[in-house]
Order: sequence, then structure tokens, then C-alpha cells
Amino acid sequence: MPNLGGGAKCAACEKTAYHAEEIQCNGRSFHKTCFICMSCRKGLDSTTVAAHESEIYCKSCYGKKYGPKGYGYGQGAGALSSDPPRHTGLQPQESKPRPASSNPSENKSSQKFGCSDRCPRCSKAVYAAEKVMGAGKPWHKTCFRCALCGKSLESTNVTDKDGELYCKVCYAKNFGPKGFGLGNAAMLD
Repeated sequence: MPNLGGGAKCAACEKTAYHAEEIQCNGRSFHKTCFICMSCRKGLDSTTVAAHESEIYCKSCYGKKYGPKGYGYGQGAGALSSDPPRHTGLQPQESKPRPASSNPSENKSSQKFGCSDRCPRCSKAVYAAEKVMGAGKPWHKTCFRCALCGKSLESTNVTDKDGELYCKVCYAKNFGPKGFGLGNAAMLD
């Protein structure tokens, strides 16, 4: 019997989805109430849907199921994948050889993860989670201290001279103006 109502079959429940209640995704029709994530059952819309072949997911569940796996991808070490890599049909690109580093303290993990920022105080790699900028250079949060007194610095109390960091007190004592009325007694002969 022909469908006289003008609707299409819902891809989820296989009942007729009439135009007023129809949502289309990947060339398939859904009822508004059937347009839900296949994993968590959360309602979807055009901005939150992620389709994979004939399945629909919210972006979060799609990422967990089909996205990159492992530590550093927002899932923690508990989601490390032991699945063999899927063949995508793409050929690996030939990479250009990296020039040898003149810094002997450069370790293999910084080469592996593409980190090029080095802390001026300890010369170790500075990663985004621990980076603080000062004097135009990246520093570890733990190395972001006054060179003289060792006080931990913040953007409100940091000063720099010749690439080194100082608290405002040490900077004023060592590099500030000197003379009568500036906190130092003037020597009179």
C-alpha cells in the first residue's frame, strides 16, 4: 500500500516520520524523539550529532568510540587501546629528517612529542600544562622564581633583566636607582 501521508520511514524505529516531525541526517529520516545518541541516549540536534555509517552519536560518545585513544586524549590512562591499528587506506607520508640538535640535554621524549620550548633555568622541555611565560620565554611553573631570593613569581611581581627573572624587591635593591632619597644613603666626603 502506498504511503499517502508523505512521510519517510524512521531509521531508528522504522515507523513513518511525517514532515512535521522529521529530522534528516546522512540521507536518512528520523522522528525528533528517535534522533538520539546510540550510546548514551541523549537527544541530538544538528550541532551535536556525529554520524558514523548508519549510526548516530553525540560528539562525546563518538569521540570515545571512534576518536584517538590513549593518555592525553581526555580519557586518561584507563582508556589506552590495545586494539591493532585500523587500516585507513592512506599511505604514510615520508617525513623529512630532523636536523640534529646542538643541545645535548634534549631528550628523546621531546623529539617524540614535538616539544621545542626549553626552560631557560633548567634547560628541560616545557609542555603546555606547565608553561608560564616571562621575559618572552617559556618557563616551568616551578622554575618561575626570583634568581636571587628564590621567591615564587607571578605576573604582578615579576621583572626581568638580561633574560633572568627577579621579584620587584630584589630588582629594586640590585638594579634600581641609587642615591639620596632613594633608600640608599648618599656618601658625602
